[in-house]
Amino acid sequence: MPLDLAFELMMMLTSGCALLVSAWLFWRARRRRSMKALAGFGIMMALWCAGHVAVFYGWHITGMALILANPLMPTFFLDFAIGFVNQGPAQRLWLTRLARYRGLMYVVAVLISLSTLWLRGGSIIAFGPFEHYFVFHGSGWFNIGYTIFIGMLAHALLLWGFIHQQGNRRRSIAAMFAAGAWGLLLATSFIFPSLGLLWYPWPMLLLPSYVLLLVYGVVRYQMLEVNAWANRALLWILMTTLLLGLMALFSAMAGRLGMQALAAVPQWQLWLYSLLLLMLALVLYQPVSKLVERLIYPGSRLDEQLLDTWLARLRDTDNWHTLAHEAQQLLARQMGQPVTVRLLTTPPRFEPGSGLELWCLHQRNDWQFRLKGFDDVTPGMRLTAEVFGSLLATRCGLLERSLQLAEAERKRVSEQHLVELGGLSAAMAHELRNPLNIISMATAGLDPDRKAMIQDQLKRADRLIVDMLAYSGQLHIQPRHTALLPLINSLKPQFDWQQVRLELNLPEHYQLYADPYRLQQVLTNLLDNALSFLRNQSDGRLRLEAGDNPGVLWLHNNGPSIEPDMQSRLFRPFVSRRAGGSGLGLAIVQRIMEAHGGHIHYRNDAGWPVTFALYFPEEPTS
Repeated sequence: MPLDLAFELMMMLTSGCALLVSAWLFWRARRRRSMKALAGFGIMMALWCAGHVAVFYGWHITGMALILANPLMPTFFLDFAIGFVNQGPAQRLWLTRLARYRGLMYVVAVLISLSTLWLRGGSIIAFGPFEHYFVFHGSGWFNIGYTIFIGMLAHALLLWGFIHQQGNRRRSIAAMFAAGAWGLLLATSFIFPSLGLLWYPWPMLLLPSYVLLLVYGVVRYQMLEVNAWANRALLWILMTTLLLGLMALFSAMAGRLGMQALAAVPQWQLWLYSLLLLMLALVLYQPVSKLVERLIYPGSRLDEQLLDTWLARLRDTDNWHTLAHEAQQLLARQMGQPVTVRLLTTPPRFEPGSGLELWCLHQRNDWQFRLKGFDDVTPGMRLTAEVFGSLLATRCGLLERSLQLAEAERKRVSEQHLVELGGLSAAMAHELRNPLNIISMATAGLDPDRKAMIQDQLKRADRLIVDMLAYSGQLHIQPRHTALLPLINSLKPQFDWQQVRLELNLPEHYQLYADPYRLQQVLTNLLDNALSFLRNQSDGRLRLEAGDNPGVLWLHNNGPSIEPDMQSRLFRPFVSRRAGGSGLGLAIVQRIMEAHGGHIHYRNDAGWPVTFALYFPEEPTS
């Protein structure tokens, strides 16, 4: 290939690449001015190369005008550097002020370009293989000097940004410097004929790579699709090089293999046919790939937008029930048929035999998914379920950690509140008991009826103080095996039973693993609370019986049933149905049960008007 034609083709290729890259950058830039400035740099590079092509074809004035527009190229790059560097932690007031003079910089560049064109800052000469080649002289040297100065200023600004920036922006600046060094090496040969060195500008043949490397260095850390494009471009270049090498080798050996007709074909034609086939394969790759995907994974319609929707919908859930319901709706809508989603902390004892199910299991401190009933669905549907299951398992892990953190924070706040309440209660008890003792001593000389009335109220006040201290204080549990019948018998004399019957349905040696003193508090509060209602009726009955499982105790009574609106507030402090009650008895019981690791529930489905079920933990195995 003639050398002048090779130079012309490279200039045209550089111009085309620069225009395409600039159009793509401008489309992606949106409101990012720095990227628009970089697109402007690419456009000026395209026009500069077009100027050389115009000179080759004899359009000297047009070509010289485009080449002498040199200063606009680094001006656009300086504009880009200002916006690219002046972001994040490196943002400075002086850079913001410098950005206000962008318009003036463009005006100066245009004036220098027009003046050097008017003063004939260059001419057209012939040397070597070139009949028309542009060289600088006179005012043209000022043009090229100003261009170099603005370019150095832009790179100095990038160097400052490299020192002050971090992360991807810093890596982008380093990539720009590498591309800039490559561009400087290529462009140097363009000036040689202007210096009287009539050497062929071989490095200029690689100029298309400069534009691509520069833009890629800027955006490779900013836009993911650029890296995907670079991956395909590099693969295409390597395939092209390999194909050309193989065709050259095959052409050289065709004669020896007896293929005379093929050996007679010019090598450039073989290369051309190979490149055309390669380009055709490149064009057809995407549609053929989609067709194959539809054949292999029919029904699969996964894309980035769908995955983003799934992630957003799953992220909005804040509890297990909502997460399972939302996941079930999303997957069923995508599959086009009902799908059951189950979130399990332990594997179930049996597996269903029909229907599509997605399980998320908590195993070995991690969440994993399983598909049930998907053996007969299409591969595309199964792929969809697998991708969704992976996202759901990840969301389960995040929700679990979020709930654990929320529970830990709730306990911390509750414990802090109890500490403050305990201190306040102790101070109040001390302050209240002093005047109560004085009042008690002052009743010594009163008549018996009035003294008894005052003493009853003093006992009530003292019981309220005791309950408040019990609820707000810290609970120290020392559980051990405790026989229940002897404990009940020791408590009987403390209560005024009147006509109420106590029925004990307990094995003779029935035991609970509990703190004896705290268990006594639980039974005292529950029995006292029940008796306050049962004494008012003639057939009052109270039954204490063992549950079906170890550690379960049932306390029934046939007193008045509890109103539905009261049932949800039974164990809250200062909520009471009895006259003169402190409202802390059941709250204290709940605290003691939770301190044991157990719990208490109100039941109205056990055949009695009122039933309390107490669940104590079993003795831990060592």
